[in-house]
Amino acid sequence: MDHRLYYVVGDFLVSLLIGVVAGLAAWAIVGPGWNMWAAMALMMPLGMVIGMLIYFPLGSRLGAMEAMIPSMYTGMWAGMVVGMMEAMMPLPLHHAAEMGAACGVAEIIFIWLANTILRGVTKA
Repeated sequence: MDHRLYYVVGDFLVSLLIGVVAGLAAWAIVGPGWNMWAAMALMMPLGMVIGMLIYFPLGSRLGAMEAMIPSMYTGMWAGMVVGMMEAMMPLPLHHAAEMGAACGVAEIIFIWLANTILRGVTKA
């Protein structure tokens, strides 16, 4: 992952956008009558597809592999979390968007930390 400001801000904003869109899609589909596990299982691939669709136009600007993994991971988690929450109780629209955004921010931070730890210390 590139550490230049353009890429850092781009990764953050794309993850935020994908989280919100995936969360709102899950909110629109799932209702309180759904089983939590069914909502999770169905919203996971939906979130990944949403992440991939948003990734395609932005991947050429942010890097193919650098943007694809966070995009799909963020979509997956935002869809699952908001879908399961909506299955438990009705959520207002803004709460679904906030939870999707929180998933987006949490996942990009997790991916950046994991990437930094896995790279280890290198000598230049």
